[in-house]
Amino acid sequence: MAFLGPNGAGKSTLLNLIMGSAKLTQGRISVLGHDPGSTAAKLRTGVMLQVTGVPETLSVSEHIQLFRTYYVNSMQFEKIIDIANLQGLEKRRYGSLSGGERQKLHFALALAGDPDLLYLDEPTSNMDVETRMSLWAQIQLFRKQNRTVVLNTHNLEEAELLADRIILIDHGKIIADAPPPSIRSLVGTTMVAATTSLSEEELSQLPGVLRTEFADRQIRLFANSPEETVRAWLDLDPHLKNLEVKPAQLQDAYLHLVKGKSA
Repeated sequence: MAFLGPNGAGKSTLLNLIMGSAKLTQGRISVLGHDPGSTAAKLRTGVMLQVTGVPETLSVSEHIQLFRTYYVNSMQFEKIIDIANLQGLEKRRYGSLSGGERQKLHFALALAGDPDLLYLDEPTSNMDVETRMSLWAQIQLFRKQNRTVVLNTHNLEEAELLADRIILIDHGKIIADAPPPSIRSLVGTTMVAATTSLSEEELSQLPGVLRTEFADRQIRLFANSPEETVRAWLDLDPHLKNLEVKPAQLQDAYLHLVKGKSA
């Protein structure tokens, strides 16, 4: 599950409430059947935050072994190293790690208690592409072990890859809650773009078109029956250029929903 939304939408506040780091003023939250922040909840959850106070003088191995002592039933050391892809870094001190290697260690520390529920707050921020893809693979490996991951991110590609449910928040309100394909379908399943002589009003009347927008000197149509849309478009403007057809992206739906809510 992933929380998405613009800055100030309330994502971090909600995450802090779920973790028990902030107090509820009204309503109720239950975490695995327990109160947020309770010992029973903490023993079954792991947390990877954006900001940590990890001592720089301890090694990767020492940090992991220390965190394992905080739990009654901790994950095996070798398994943590394997899932977090930290092989060969066990003796390196935290202060000598690169930014991506530090994020891997933060992920490892979140795994220390062998959690059923894992919170990840912007897990791949400041990572290069290769390291980011590696961590995505490790998170997917963890999910396959019948565990739950709650992801707070601004990276829409990350959300679409890792989450089977997306909750879109804006100004403290949930404006969408559905699987990624359902979120994308809100603006149309397919994006059709071209340079054309037709007006936006004319294009909006084509069969299957749900929404239109201008981008990079092209008109973009979001449609749920792209074959019909393209045929009708070509009938009206056989000289259109730069035709492009591809599946609608989560980003398209995100921008549409957030802008529509703000309008």
